[in-house]
Amino acid sequence: MAREGLPDSFRKTADLVCEPLAARAHRRRIDRKRCAVIGLCGAQGSGKSTVAAWTVQLLEERGLRAVALSLDDFYLTHEARQRLAKEVHPLLATRGPPGTHDVGMASAALDALRTRGKASVPKFDKASDTRAPRAQWPTVATPVDVIILEGWCVGAIAQGRAALATPVNALERDEDPDGVWRGYVNDQLDGPYQDLFGKLHDLVLLAAPSFEVVAKWRGEQEEKLRAKGKGGMSDAEIARFVAHYERLTRWILAEMPGRAAWTVTLDTERNPFG
Repeated sequence: MAREGLPDSFRKTADLVCEPLAARAHRRRIDRKRCAVIGLCGAQGSGKSTVAAWTVQLLEERGLRAVALSLDDFYLTHEARQRLAKEVHPLLATRGPPGTHDVGMASAALDALRTRGKASVPKFDKASDTRAPRAQWPTVATPVDVIILEGWCVGAIAQGRAALATPVNALERDEDPDGVWRGYVNDQLDGPYQDLFGKLHDLVLLAAPSFEVVAKWRGEQEEKLRAKGKGGMSDAEIARFVAHYERLTRWILAEMPGRAAWTVTLDTERNPFG
């Protein structure tokens, strides 16, 4: 915890989330007699990356080969998103929503990690808003026993078409009045993303109390970046950015608890109840 700069309060998350998650993953590996792929869904700022990394460490202490993959590392390059923005809709220039990831690459990475040999894991450089050079990708000895795929929309399903008709915020109302962007995002989620999520053997949701809290968490992340002199978005930029995520975040919080194998309910400080 000290090495990662985590607060003492994280001990509760380690005990109530990471330990049980490691146990679940271990059982899945034993039951399958081969690599288990665990999906970890959580809104921005929910702590999913930290939970995934901690769980991987616990699994390694049990003698298993484990790796955490972030869906963020499979974003399309800046150039590819600019092309989508020109050919489909300008809002696709902003990374995050379905349609802005290379799901084929993500699927191939899962397959490579389950095949004997070595696999290179892609990395996305958020500072430059594009994929890091291949020479910087970490190499993993394979096959691994457990893969944790974490991401804000991992395991999500599409909405019904009728739900797309009404904008959820000013961004949709003013910049997507005809619903082209949200229709494209929804179609991508219903197609290529389901092929990727079909590889999951378990789905765990870190459920935020509300979307409003998610926006607050994102603001806290940006404040930390500014404090470290690493840029960070202004409040206005944060509000616009999170608006791209609002529709699907609200949908996940409403719909996924009924499907997820395990839903961990978080309070406003990201602490699990229990």
